[in-house]
Amino acid sequence: MNQILQQAKVIPVVRKANVDNILPIAEALETGGINVIEITAETPDVEELIKQVRNSSLDILVGAGTVLDAETAKAVIAAGAQFIVSPTLNKEAIRLANRYGIPFISGALTPTEVLTAYEAGAAMVKIFPAGSMGPDYIKNIRGPLPHIPIMATGGIHLENMNEYFQAGAGAVGVGSQLVSADQLTSGEDYRRLTTEAERYIRKAQ
Repeated sequence: MNQILQQAKVIPVVRKANVDNILPIAEALETGGINVIEITAETPDVEELIKQVRNSSLDILVGAGTVLDAETAKAVIAAGAQFIVSPTLNKEAIRLANRYGIPFISGALTPTEVLTAYEAGAAMVKIFPAGSMGPDYIKNIRGPLPHIPIMATGGIHLENMNEYFQAGAGAVGVGSQLVSADQLTSGEDYRRLTTEAERYIRKAQ
């Protein structure tokens, strides 16, 4: 599981999805070459959305994002989340996820937070908000901490994504620049999403 996450490169962050469009979104992304998606935990009915993707025939790894505490972590794991992402560092949530064998991608910003998250059991550490710091910041973090897998999230888009990879990020989280769930209403919208996913995957490779 950890290896799949670290090889995924591009992880779409899906906000504002609903029970009617989560499967078309996941299918469009998978058709475009994406094999991992993150559904944010503040989304209404997030447990049901996770269940829908897990119970579908799609070959896609589904995780829960914006998980801020252990209680939420337990709820989304029970719903079938295969990994968890947080914008913050919460040792209790990391421990709970590890107890259930679920990879946890912990948010962090400073070198101390990055190391603390990793030592607490995070499978990967998410530098957030990466866009406010820039690719050089990732490079500087990687200097003394080369053994810690890094994901960059916040302000990442098609044009700057490879700068973060070149700086040492193993994966990037991409939000509304790729998926604007509340604006997808037609078959043409989903076809465009597939095309955009293909562009991200081609560039990441």
